[in-house]
Amino acid sequence: MDAIKCSSSFLHRTKLNTLFSNHTFPKISTPNFKRIFQPISISAKDRRSSEAENVAVVEKPLKSERFFVSDGLPSPFGATVRDNGVNFSVYSANSVSATICLISLSDLRQNKVTEEIQLDPSRNRTGHVWHVFLKGNFKDMLYGYRFDGKFSPEDGHYYDSSNILLDPYAKAIISRDEFGVLGPDENCWPQMACMVPTLDEEFDWEGDMHLKLPQKDLVIYEMHVRGFTRHESSKIEFPGTYQGVAEKLDHLKELGINCIELMPCHEFNELEYYSYNTILGDHRVNFWGYSTIGFFSPMIRYSSASSRNFAGRAINEFKILVKEAHKRGIEVIMDVVLNHTAEGNEKGPIFSFRGVDNSVYYMLAPKGEFYNYSGCGNTFNCNHPVVRQFIVDCLRYWVTEMHVDGFRFDLGSIMSRSSSLWDAANVYGADVEGDLLTTGTPISCPPVIDMISNDPILRGVKLIAEAWDAGGLYQVGMFPHWGIWSEWNGKFRDVVRQFIKGTDGFSGAFAECLCGSPNLYQGGRKPWNSINFVCAHDGFTLGDLVTYNNKDNLANGEENNDGENHNYSWNCGEEGDFASISVKRLRKRQMRNFFVSLMVSQGVPMINMGDEYGHTKGGNNNTYCHDNYMNYFRWDKKEEADSDFFRFCRLLIEFRDECESLGLNDFPTAKRLQWHGVAPEVPDWSEISRFVAFSLVDSVKREIYVAFNTSHLATLVSLPNRPGYRWEPFVDTSKPSPYDCITPDLPERETAMKQYRHFLDANMYPMLSYSSIILLLSPVDDSRQ
Repeated sequence: MDAIKCSSSFLHRTKLNTLFSNHTFPKISTPNFKRIFQPISISAKDRRSSEAENVAVVEKPLKSERFFVSDGLPSPFGATVRDNGVNFSVYSANSVSATICLISLSDLRQNKVTEEIQLDPSRNRTGHVWHVFLKGNFKDMLYGYRFDGKFSPEDGHYYDSSNILLDPYAKAIISRDEFGVLGPDENCWPQMACMVPTLDEEFDWEGDMHLKLPQKDLVIYEMHVRGFTRHESSKIEFPGTYQGVAEKLDHLKELGINCIELMPCHEFNELEYYSYNTILGDHRVNFWGYSTIGFFSPMIRYSSASSRNFAGRAINEFKILVKEAHKRGIEVIMDVVLNHTAEGNEKGPIFSFRGVDNSVYYMLAPKGEFYNYSGCGNTFNCNHPVVRQFIVDCLRYWVTEMHVDGFRFDLGSIMSRSSSLWDAANVYGADVEGDLLTTGTPISCPPVIDMISNDPILRGVKLIAEAWDAGGLYQVGMFPHWGIWSEWNGKFRDVVRQFIKGTDGFSGAFAECLCGSPNLYQGGRKPWNSINFVCAHDGFTLGDLVTYNNKDNLANGEENNDGENHNYSWNCGEEGDFASISVKRLRKRQMRNFFVSLMVSQGVPMINMGDEYGHTKGGNNNTYCHDNYMNYFRWDKKEEADSDFFRFCRLLIEFRDECESLGLNDFPTAKRLQWHGVAPEVPDWSEISRFVAFSLVDSVKREIYVAFNTSHLATLVSLPNRPGYRWEPFVDTSKPSPYDCITPDLPERETAMKQYRHFLDANMYPMLSYSSIILLLSPVDDSRQ
């Protein structure tokens, strides 16, 4: 994953010394807000006393000099436009008083509150929900809350009325103007506030609807919004923005992508780990974004209007990106981090969930310590009744309001862990014999996953789990699925990497991967439940996978201790970019081999941004902290690769789309699939075998033959005999471009085909070491004998 500051960001995490948090944070400067209107006092003891009063007594009537104020309604949560005003509603079970703070955009710049309205618990509280209805001029108006109650970390409470808190349901969050730029007084955490919705925020979707593409037909492209167009070679007006991605969607369409998976686009603070990088001479930031502040708010500083803090524009630009993607037949999946938040452990900032109701939103030990199954300081209390409803509401919002087509759940296994205060009566309404689960114990039927899976809206979108977490829980092939969840198949990645580089003992496991991993996805699951990938945002890029045996993460400032040490990579004989011509040729061949394995496997292929042209990060396999060339898509390099690897990738994706047999809804059987060795129908599954081949009946292509030779020795392959037909080469990764993929429009195609003919006439094919081939069955043309 994706967890910032984790010692391992790859599949197998370094085991935590403790499940409790030990994460530290940079010094935080908290704004000293001036109160323009004196807050209504309450009779309560010091909030930092463990004996704080549980009753608040209002000494003044509810009123405002700017707004008409009435009781409001407890639902829906958040700020909602109705009856020419705005209803505000927020859950806080353990607070004793609540104040809504109205802040103009200009006052936010000066660390001032425009107006505060203390809520009356007799009028503005229903159960555990505070609410109020306001009418007035909300132009450029923001809001937040103050809550008071016990400040007793050992009891799980962090109430402090000096903090102005974000609404967990805020649809947009305003803070700093520009990505990576410090706030006033060089503050990494300036005061944030929530956008007040207005009636004039209608968006013209132009009839846009969810594409509902069959999942078996997807080709997913994992990408970073800022990284995709930030490099100067993108040559667009607003690089690094939602608008920039929308302008470059035609590249993905040309490549053959029909689904993009956006790395986190919820509001996060990229300055969370801001520090000077002595290696590169720039600053370390939270570039990837796996540290959420607001789950309903899009990342404002990904908007072209972020410098004006126009929150509504950011929402609309995200919608434009989705609409433009849909116009091109491309679905949009969001990477959501519903396993922890940016508030970290007890040393972290208090800006929302912790100050609203810490013991509800976070998984706590009996003495208030934070469980740390995320590896990032805290763990979201996903199976608490209030929190799981929050999660469902959030996902529904992004589907219904923002038109996204699905979600990838970062460290999704955390959602299968029992919540704080877990007991069967609390969750199911009655005791269950033997229910002695402790906090964080994996449960077979997690309520939050049950709710998502059976929700009438969410059941119809793509649901993809990263089926592991930083606490050691690994559920690939075993994630609770209700027949609709897919998983990032980390085992596919590990097996394919080892087989392609020529490691003994993986021929049988590689064959399972080619079939869609039926050994993992049983019990009614399908090949499309496996999201197949060789590379992702964390770990080596495809280019680095064949260039480096060892990671080089010194630029991260952690003395090369971060990032995964077991990458199953091979440098093809020489370490680093500077290598002999023969090594570089082998590296290109290996890149093509990896891509062939991805495209001919059953299941859903996923490509990492930049791999289509061979992007390199210089051997850094954990670039979470770099807002620079390491994470920027190089459009100039892509243009250079147009006649080489990009062409190869584009043609292989097109081939997969054309083949009926490479996106099956069920696992292939012997009626369609035959395994071969160097001789037909004689597969070699021995420990020393480095050759795997198969033929697959296809209703469009008749039949295809695919073979992988990952030995250091060449071999002569005997092909299956098909009377009246001849095998013709389509792909041979040992050939230089453009002859690595022979298409009908290839110049001098006939000359190239003649080079194979004497072998094919004998029903044979020579394969070089570390190469793969795809052959197509064609009728014999007697006139060419």
